[in-house]
Amino acid sequence: MRLTILGGGGFRVPLVYGALLQDHAEGRVTHVVLHDLDAGRLSAVTRVLAEQAAGVPDAPEVTATTDLDEALRGADFVFSAIRVGGLKGRADDERVALAEGVLGQETVGAGGIAYGLRTVPVAEDIARRVARLAPEAWVINFTNPAGLVTEAMSRHLGDRVIGICDSPVGLGRRIARVLGANPKEAWIDYVGLNHLGWVRGLRVAGRDELPRLLADPDLLGSFEEGKLFGTDWLRSLGAIPNEYLHYYYFNREAVRAYRQAEKTRGAFLHDQQARFYAEMRNPDAPAWKVWDDTRAEREATYMAENRETAGAGERDEDDLSGGYEKVALALMRAIARDERTTLILNVRNQHTLSVLDTDAVIEVPCLVDANGAHPVTVDPLPDHATGLVCAVKAVEREVLAAARSGSRATAVKAFALHPLVDSVNVARRLVEGYTEVHPGLAYLR
Repeated sequence: MRLTILGGGGFRVPLVYGALLQDHAEGRVTHVVLHDLDAGRLSAVTRVLAEQAAGVPDAPEVTATTDLDEALRGADFVFSAIRVGGLKGRADDERVALAEGVLGQETVGAGGIAYGLRTVPVAEDIARRVARLAPEAWVINFTNPAGLVTEAMSRHLGDRVIGICDSPVGLGRRIARVLGANPKEAWIDYVGLNHLGWVRGLRVAGRDELPRLLADPDLLGSFEEGKLFGTDWLRSLGAIPNEYLHYYYFNREAVRAYRQAEKTRGAFLHDQQARFYAEMRNPDAPAWKVWDDTRAEREATYMAENRETAGAGERDEDDLSGGYEKVALALMRAIARDERTTLILNVRNQHTLSVLDTDAVIEVPCLVDANGAHPVTVDPLPDHATGLVCAVKAVEREVLAAARSGSRATAVKAFALHPLVDSVNVARRLVEGYTEVHPGLAYLR
């Protein structure tokens, strides 16, 4: 089986390859094609993978190319993890937004909109090429903003594009762990959009254990989300929110912390990865060790400003291992081998949430088999969650409309309608600021 990774020179590719190295079953991935526009980054990651595979006799073959069409031809699965504009673009997204006093995070608020406006045209071009060159391939999208980009690609690929994220998986794992349950045996009632969802129940042997967690302040305050949001707020909600909802519920504090930080997250990662790729130009550098040390630092500093604002302390060691690569592998195995499983994924709504239309991409538990991912029927969202989901989905639709029409006025509307942008004038200045720093937004007129 052939897997093409778009963004193949990206820093987290070894996580995906590591998961593949642990899969020895029949029908596994035997050939990995890395595609990236930057040949130097491809070379660096290829070195890391070579060391990673040392001593594994049946390791998937790895080839690399800067030719997109060549990479797509013959693919059974396409894993998309591109970053349009690179980490400099992410840092610029943060800087422009913070100068206006609003959030610049890469998937939430103004930063997420700017990133989406840059990324959607590229993602749609990729989707059209996949439809032409590899029409039987399944596309697994991890490119952020994951829900928005998946919806953009679904216009050309239908249900053959599925978005993944590790946040719901990590949240469900933490809740199960604190309740003393096996995450593999728990049913997680999770629903929302990407980076905007809530766990409303966790069933073990048919019994919902979440009320027990919410009723115990000590237990509730013992894990990441309890520390981040505070036990009183979680009990008020009656649910456990995705960690990214901290940007909504504590927006003022988050913006202040980001403005006071020595570096934004994007700027930190830009500098950190620049050092990694520079070091990898040394042919004598121990590629795997350099990569792994850099990864550990990256994971330990994830959402550091939010945890500092909440007084949540350091991340637990068990939360430093990521997980999106495991979701991707489980998804591929389920489709390729008809190994039926349940995963929380970004898929078209169909008739799952009545407040959204059938084509809206949502993030919910799905039954996965050889025919793809099928969203499971869920209970309606409470009013407070419905309001946020509908507002943010409306913004995503304006982003898609602006990307397809090139309308600057529609882009302004997308920013202005977002719950975390507090003025139409701020929205206008954001569009001006982003078009000045991002050549990729020159299409907005």
